Amino acid sequence: MCSALEINRDEGSGVTYEEFQARSHFSEEEVLAIAHGSLIDDAPPGCKARLPLPPMLMVDRIEHVSRKGNRGRMIAERDVRLDDWFFQCHFLGDPVQPGCLGVDAVWQLLGLYCSWRGALGSGRALGCGEIEFSGQIRPHDGVVRYEIDIVRYQDLPQSGSAITIGDAQVLVDGEVIYELKRAKVGVFRDIEYADYPWPSERSRGGRMGE
Repeated sequence: MCSALEINRDEGSGVTYEEFQARSHFSEEEVLAIAHGSLIDDAPPGCKARLPLPPMLMVDRIEHVSRKGNRGRMIAERDVRLDDWFFQCHFLGDPVQPGCLGVDAVWQLLGLYCSWRGALGSGRALGCGEIEFSGQIRPHDGVVRYEIDIVRYQDLPQSGSAITIGDAQVLVDGEVIYELKRAKVGVFRDIEYADYPWPSERSRGGRMGE
């Protein structure tokens, strides 16, 4: 017997904001809906819960997300595809997934964690304390797994922003190949550039304000 949530999803509808915040996992379809901004039907003003669209989307499904105080846990996966775009150019005759994309996947997930916790605004990577690479991802590997321990989530009430810091392991087919310490992402209000490609107030970058 289908639940009301499953029936709505089958009809092409999303979930409520309350349901989004109560979820402990997200399917492949739901992850893609987050990237398109179509998962949450009643998103509050300022809610910019987003993941990058393919091909920069480095997550297929989120197996687990939880919180305990200002800490938490995330586990997500991505299936390696023989024709992934980066294997076509990095490198000719020696295809390997760029390590920076594994780091970006962790940042993508930390940004989503901020939104899942209730932060309103747009996510931006803020840095990473340490990164170690001890392996690689090749075209005939199977599944990349991201395991993230959220060591701190903090709201910044004066600015309406939030910051998440996490330690992560990236595994391929069960073997740890990357380790990250103190990866950091912030979610900030009123910074999105929705007018692309037209010039507007936020069409130029540079150093962000304090």
